[in-house]
Amino acid sequence: MKRIGFLLLALAILAGIVAYIPQASAQSDGDAAPIYGVKIPAGYRDWKVIAVANFLIPGKTDQIRAQVGNDIAIKAYQEGTLPFPDGSIIAAIHWNRVASESNNKVLAGPFSGAQSFVVESRMNVQFMVKDSKKYAESGGWGFADFTGTKPGDKALHETCFPCHEPAKDHDYVFTRYAP
Repeated sequence: MKRIGFLLLALAILAGIVAYIPQASAQSDGDAAPIYGVKIPAGYRDWKVIAVANFLIPGKTDQIRAQVGNDIAIKAYQEGTLPFPDGSIIAAIHWNRVASESNNKVLAGPFSGAQSFVVESRMNVQFMVKDSKKYAESGGWGFADFTGTKPGDKALHETCFPCHEPAKDHDYVFTRYAP
């Protein structure tokens, strides 16, 4: 009887370990970005919103961007913690922005001349992963840029840290927490 109890306990522990392993890495099984090895984090689309922005380069880019963070990053934002603690992950989801004819028709009555814009297609998603030891040479952050599930090339990823260097005083993070 004791052997059966011990066997059941061992099986329960093994099942718990197997169930925990996919959560421990918090990254998908997809391709890793070059240089930093960052993968698309599992469940990032369910993270809390940090901020939303419109990004416009006339004639080139017209995007709506949402920055979301995992629980560690959100807590750091809410508490004003800098530098961000290891384990913080920030995602920037970029969509093309287009006028919404259906919304504009509705708005035309009460708000003459009003325009509504919505997301059309997702362009890319970018990630910053904080690990101060692993990414010591890039301010403690690993970077990734994906179009769909495919990471950008090495040349693209070589531009990540230099782009974030002007935000050094805010731990290399541009985005501020929206009230």
